[in-house]
Amino acid sequence: MALSLLQQADSVAAALPATDTLARVAADSAAVDSVLLPPSTAAGALARAAEDALRHADSVRRAAEDVVMGGVAPPKPAPPGRIGAAWDWLVSGAQDVTGLSHGATDHLLLTLAVVLGLWAVRWLVLALVNARSRDIRVRYQWRKTTSYIAVALGTLFLFRIWLGALGAFATFLGLLSAGLAIALKDPLTNLAGWVFIVWKRPFSPGDRIMIRTHTGDVIDQRVFQFTLLEVGTLTGANQSTGRLIHVPNGWVFLDSVTNFTRGFPYVWNEVPVRVTFESDWRAAKRILERIAEEHANPLSADAERTLRRAAQEFMIFYSKLTPTVYTDVQEWGVRLTLRYLVEPRRVRGSEQAIWEAVLDAFSPHEEIEFAYPTSRVFRNLEEGRPGVRPPYGSPPYSPPETDGAGR
Repeated sequence: MALSLLQQADSVAAALPATDTLARVAADSAAVDSVLLPPSTAAGALARAAEDALRHADSVRRAAEDVVMGGVAPPKPAPPGRIGAAWDWLVSGAQDVTGLSHGATDHLLLTLAVVLGLWAVRWLVLALVNARSRDIRVRYQWRKTTSYIAVALGTLFLFRIWLGALGAFATFLGLLSAGLAIALKDPLTNLAGWVFIVWKRPFSPGDRIMIRTHTGDVIDQRVFQFTLLEVGTLTGANQSTGRLIHVPNGWVFLDSVTNFTRGFPYVWNEVPVRVTFESDWRAAKRILERIAEEHANPLSADAERTLRRAAQEFMIFYSKLTPTVYTDVQEWGVRLTLRYLVEPRRVRGSEQAIWEAVLDAFSPHEEIEFAYPTSRVFRNLEEGRPGVRPPYGSPPYSPPETDGAGR
């Protein structure tokens, strides 16, 4: 359409000198002979045709200029009323300052108005939320949600405003987008990962997750990456290290994501206690069971309620949620393992409380002794059990005699 307008403008412009001269001559002739010649004469008709040609050429030239300079259709007349007149005055003033066409100036001012309007609405909403709520998580969610909504609405409005301009460059934009899809593969993958995270919500801010070798709490989500507050890998015990890890969103398509808090917000933790073979391990087990009931059993009721809610979304089923103590044997003692439920962020605190209770409970019992890796010489004649100990006074074991040939 721009090409046709330009061609039409050129053709009319080429005829403008002759038409303008003819119009002036006809106007002068009509003024001189106005008394003698009626309006229907050839001179009057020629003057009217020249004036029409001038008006048509001027309109075609303005339309072609708008298409070339701004890529948009000629501006529509301002609607009646004070607002329309004020807007037309503002556009005219900006056009004089910038030197752009009327259509381009109008679109730029509309774009600025949309951006400022959305920013003002978002600022007002966040101000109301901050005044009503002190919760950091609630403020964070509102800040992120309003940001996404403002960007989406702004994109729709701007696309509607500049739709005419974009239509003239559709072919160019198609080729450009194909090239960008190849050159910007990783950023586009991260963008798709962000859409997946927002839509399917495998995790959300505040969850503790593990992806690849990184474990931490999700503290921020952005279009191309999310941020973890690292825990546990270097300092141990699943406590914060204070380091931030920025993870690309595209990793959710390539690696498994372990979520410690979504669905069932508890983890099974185990505290192994080792006693020597000579210790009264049954008494030690009874002590550990009592400690487990004091420190871990109160969580069982809340865990059962949470498990019932989680079972509606995930196939999570446990037959037993109460703490227990398991027994097994290692090379250097009897291992009693206390297994209990705990919230992921309270693992270290619960282990400290349990170990302090174990140390206090074992200290008065002389028949219980902790085991640890040691090197030991065992004399069966002195320490062996009576049933497997050799008779007293029997000669020590010696290899059988052989002949000189070694047989």
